[in-house]
Amino acid sequence: MRADAERSRRRILDAACEVFLERGPDAPLDAVVRRAGVGPGTLYRRFPDREALVRALVIDLLGRLAGAAGEARGAEPDPYLALRRFVHAAADLRMGAAIVVLLERLVVDEELVAVRRGAVTAVEGLLVAAREAGRLRPDVGMGDLVLLCVRVTRPLPGALAALDADGSLVHRHLDLALAGLAAAPDGPPGRALGFDEVIAAAGRPGEPVPEAAEEPAKRPAGEVETGA
Repeated sequence: MRADAERSRRRILDAACEVFLERGPDAPLDAVVRRAGVGPGTLYRRFPDREALVRALVIDLLGRLAGAAGEARGAEPDPYLALRRFVHAAADLRMGAAIVVLLERLVVDEELVAVRRGAVTAVEGLLVAAREAGRLRPDVGMGDLVLLCVRVTRPLPGALAALDADGSLVHRHLDLALAGLAAAPDGPPGRALGFDEVIAAAGRPGEPVPEAAEEPAKRPAGEVETGA
């Protein structure tokens, strides 16, 4: 494939990932075209229908997932840090949440099963290495990791999305979650997010602080109260 054609394909897949994650796999393909900055003909020449686009995107994401696991393992000699590096790379690619959304409507065949198996094997290798090194809790499985990543990396709803406009909050929350899985936590500390910030971002008015009830004056000892 020519370099310019590959760039167009990459823009379409990246745009589709964002649009489907934000609006679901039934989002208008016109939204994908606009996000990718290509013409409708460019999209339909490569992906004749929605199913073809969804299928290509899932296969692409699974392949990149396996690649990110391999890169993390090669870059970090510490197995836990390799796992952490992979999770953050996967979050940047928005893999965990997007794949779950897309698989809901995709017909799974032998090719897809094979690609998925390759990705799962690569990631499980990171988990096993971290457990065997004593750097990860022994009760953490692949399902735990996948669902944790899905929960943390889903876009925040409505006005709350402004809290993570640069994507840094996703990575902070991933580090907080990973620290709970680690036998020996690592990672730089982050800024604590106050609940008042969440309320403010959601456009909710602040809750009034109830005033303390006035304490009745105490009578001197021995004084008898007289009724009116």
